[in-house]
Amino acid sequence: MLEKMFKLKENNTTVKTEVLAGITTFMTMAYILAVNPSMLAAAGMDKTAVLMATCIASFIGTLAMAMLANYPFALAPGMGLNAYFAYTVCGAMGYDWKIALMAVFAEGLIFIVLSLTNVREAIFNAIPTTLKKGVSVGIGFFIAFLGLQDGHIVVNNDSTLVTIVDFTGDFHTLGIGAILALIGLFIISILYIRGVKGAILIGIAATWILGMIAQAIGLYIPDAEAGFYSLYPVWGLTDFTSLGETFGQCFKADFSTVRVFDFVVIILSFLFVDMFDTLGTLIGVANKAQMLDENDKLPRIKQALLADAIATSAGAVLGTSTTTTFVESSSGVAEGARTGLASVVTGFLFLLAIFFSPIFCAIPGFATAPALIFVGFLMVTTVISIDFTDMTEAIPAYLCMLAMPLMYSISEGIAIGVISYVVINVICGKAKKITPLMYVLAVLFVCKYIFL
Repeated sequence: MLEKMFKLKENNTTVKTEVLAGITTFMTMAYILAVNPSMLAAAGMDKTAVLMATCIASFIGTLAMAMLANYPFALAPGMGLNAYFAYTVCGAMGYDWKIALMAVFAEGLIFIVLSLTNVREAIFNAIPTTLKKGVSVGIGFFIAFLGLQDGHIVVNNDSTLVTIVDFTGDFHTLGIGAILALIGLFIISILYIRGVKGAILIGIAATWILGMIAQAIGLYIPDAEAGFYSLYPVWGLTDFTSLGETFGQCFKADFSTVRVFDFVVIILSFLFVDMFDTLGTLIGVANKAQMLDENDKLPRIKQALLADAIATSAGAVLGTSTTTTFVESSSGVAEGARTGLASVVTGFLFLLAIFFSPIFCAIPGFATAPALIFVGFLMVTTVISIDFTDMTEAIPAYLCMLAMPLMYSISEGIAIGVISYVVINVICGKAKKITPLMYVLAVLFVCKYIFL
């Protein structure tokens, strides 16, 4: 049955590989179970309700991806989009979280229409091959940077913006966490080089166990106020009745004080970031997994984008910010995931997390950080297939790679890449190779920076 449903042999994979990869993807994404409720609580939402909404929306989206598209891509409420939801829409702009959820719901409906009418697919196909490879490399740098931050190896600095952590200062929290993250990176690297199956998952588990040992002997000391919690899983169940605090609340929003233009801008902002974050993730992960066809197009992309759109609207009804395809899916792909079976495993683990969320929330950032850093390396290797002899192709790809980690956004990297590709090729007399849709995208991105 699994063979018929997911075409495992055709995709050169096995049930064991897909299951391990699905678990790995979940482990690298599990942080969202702790981060998303905490972030949306700043908008006045109930933490437990948001946690349940996060789990169910992730399950729905990831299962839809598996059943509709048969791809090993997992979905969850997106980082960046949840920050915009909580701190900009509900914070700076002062709108109630119910209105913000309605904007997310509307965005999802628009995406469903765009997915069914081939608009998003056409955008994916319009992006030049070299730029797609640049997106893959840029995402590699981006998720590696996320890993360095999650492991507290790279920290904020007033003069240089970022710097390496002071291992001796706050040793029992920051310092030991960074050391354990580096040890985890070595574990994953060595196991992967030696061809050990499940190297990334083993690395995550080993780092977590080392952390618990460090806590037991006093090297790691929890400090909840600073965001360093106990590494021991807590056995407990979730209060299921709390979901009522957010479920369906987007339809109860009071629009009497909402300015029409502001609401349109909010929807467009969610729409723009979500669209190109998703496209960028699909391009990057699919390119690394060698899922693109001979024309550098992704088969069944319409179904993949439709699953993403359905997840967004479903998530809004449940009570969470935009649900989107996660770049951490690349960790499962690195473990060999090639079909939707891996997504089914990831999705059911999110559903299971509703019952045992305290356990999953105990996975520390420094344990998943090595996986992100290592997967970043695997994605960056795509750079060797970029033709650097053609500057009109290479420079936009380079700017795209550079922008993603430094601007902390996949969508911004794509924007810079598209704009620079059009401008450079037009001025250098190579306008004929630019498709009409690329011109439209470049204009839209410029307008985004002017008006949004």
